[in-house]
Amino acid sequence: MPQFNDTELTAAVIKSFEETPDPRVKFLMEELVKSLHEYVRKTDLTFDEWTYAIDVLTRTGQKCTSSRQEFILLSDVLGVSMLVDAVNHREREGATETTVLGPFYVGEHKPMPHGTDVSPGLSGESMFVQSRVTDLKGQPLAGVPVDIWHADDDGFYDSQKPNYETRGPSSRARFITDADGRFFFRTILPCSYPIPTDGPVGEMILQTRRHPMRPAHVHFLVDAPGYEPLVTHVFIEGDRYLDTDVVFGVKDELVAKIEKRTDALMPDGKPASAPWHLMSYDFRMRPGKGTAPKPMLTVTEDA
Repeated sequence: MPQFNDTELTAAVIKSFEETPDPRVKFLMEELVKSLHEYVRKTDLTFDEWTYAIDVLTRTGQKCTSSRQEFILLSDVLGVSMLVDAVNHREREGATETTVLGPFYVGEHKPMPHGTDVSPGLSGESMFVQSRVTDLKGQPLAGVPVDIWHADDDGFYDSQKPNYETRGPSSRARFITDADGRFFFRTILPCSYPIPTDGPVGEMILQTRRHPMRPAHVHFLVDAPGYEPLVTHVFIEGDRYLDTDVVFGVKDELVAKIEKRTDALMPDGKPASAPWHLMSYDFRMRPGKGTAPKPMLTVTEDA
């Protein structure tokens, strides 16, 4: 009969997984138990602290909805999301760097014609985004779907606003690369913004005196057949939060210089009504396979 004390309990729990048929599941569960038990021993965790931790996890789950993922946010601010990303993308071989998906990949990413304004009616300075998707040798990849999404001039994503399910998407779309691997669109210049702080994750951030800010960026998800799906951001050079991103998602290669332009015409030949910004960034895809993430919620304009 094992003695369920602080030295023998871990071995007993690990042994309980001996008959697990899937070796990978068995390994993951054994390592999880080892890490959790070591944490409890190392910290001399109290009953009150463990009860509080369970309450935080419970409230995190309760905060999740069809358009909000508090657990992804928790993973992000603890650096777990970026660590998982790092161990799965150690060898880039010249491919564009990856970063976190974030909790706002939701709703409909409707295919739109190149040059579409994806932020109609929103306040903010105009921005033209032009990009190209290629392989590692610079050869264009045609017919590739590229999902884009970003926050508005007030720092909010469309899914954070009231009546999102009935209003439909904004500052989010899907573009299909042309024969030269290119796509382009109009939008507004995004700004740095705070992650949601009205839930348990925000509570933790504020209690530990961390700031909740993310630097300005545009999200891209490139899903080319025969290549590893690319989940990344393009950050805006000069943002004050580049070095202290609350989710640790910034990489030097992903920071782009945004040009302030006064040209009367944008690159697609259409007129500009005021000074505008130009974001240029190309994506290099690594051969391979994988499944791209799916949005959490599908919303149609006539919902």
